[in-house]
Amino acid sequence: MRLDDFDPSQNARDLGTGSGGGFGGGGGGSGIGGLLFSLLPMLLGRRLGCGTLAIIAVVGFFLMNSGILGSLMGGGTTSPAGQTEAAGAARACDTAEELFACRVLTSTEQVWTQQFQAQGQQYRAPSLNFFRRGAQSGCGAAQSAMGPFYCPADQGVYIDTDFFAELSQRFGAAGDAAQAYVIAHEVGHHIQTVTGVADQVRRAQAGTNEAGSNRIQVAMELQADCYAGVWAATARTPSGQPVLEPGDVEEAMQAAHAIGDDTLMRQAGQSPVESMFTHGTSAQRQQWLRRGLETRDARQCNTFQE
Repeated sequence: MRLDDFDPSQNARDLGTGSGGGFGGGGGGSGIGGLLFSLLPMLLGRRLGCGTLAIIAVVGFFLMNSGILGSLMGGGTTSPAGQTEAAGAARACDTAEELFACRVLTSTEQVWTQQFQAQGQQYRAPSLNFFRRGAQSGCGAAQSAMGPFYCPADQGVYIDTDFFAELSQRFGAAGDAAQAYVIAHEVGHHIQTVTGVADQVRRAQAGTNEAGSNRIQVAMELQADCYAGVWAATARTPSGQPVLEPGDVEEAMQAAHAIGDDTLMRQAGQSPVESMFTHGTSAQRQQWLRRGLETRDARQCNTFQE
């Protein structure tokens, strides 16, 4: 992706290194069980931005039944990239992985500012928070095993950048476009928060059963995928060139396929059960990512009516 000419976002901070488990779920998981337990919330984002208990329960059900488990507003403050909040504090955007993520965020800020202005509205960008092993978010503890997630309480995206290696090495979703897709998906949840969609989803889920709640959650996740596609297709470099390069769409599509509920369930040794989906099938995730890429219009991302 053509992102090298972007300045790193000023809405980034590095929370440093804290306690917490790694990508194997604190060392308690092993093999495909530990991988799926850690990477499902990591790749797909957290339900309603924080509190992944429902999602983890689904994954735990599959892993326990396969015998594997025993062995994805306001309040937070941000610091300009490169500045420290206190003496000796970590610096944001100072590694290759962080710098890339900070440039992706800058690009999303530009795209969504333009999209909101076209509707006569002002866009409030999320913060991007880096951490290693563990930290605190407005939604509670942040750990590597949770992976990238969005917290609506402080309007922040949280990420341990070691996740990118997991995405490539264990899920076969390599490339900068795959990484950017994950960040843009989390920013998509921020769009849902500031537009009020997240609150509507929460109320709708409170009035239905588990299967109905899951269907609504799938629609929410697919919309974030579509928003990620809108960003990628409309983003331009400072010189006016598309950020997408040959092969980027294929990389993003591979990532979307790798994190579909049906694919993850099969990897857990289970037959896919539609009523338990919380993020959509591989085909659905690819479909809505492509919808955003092709239409370039966030208004075409109404997954709740389809």
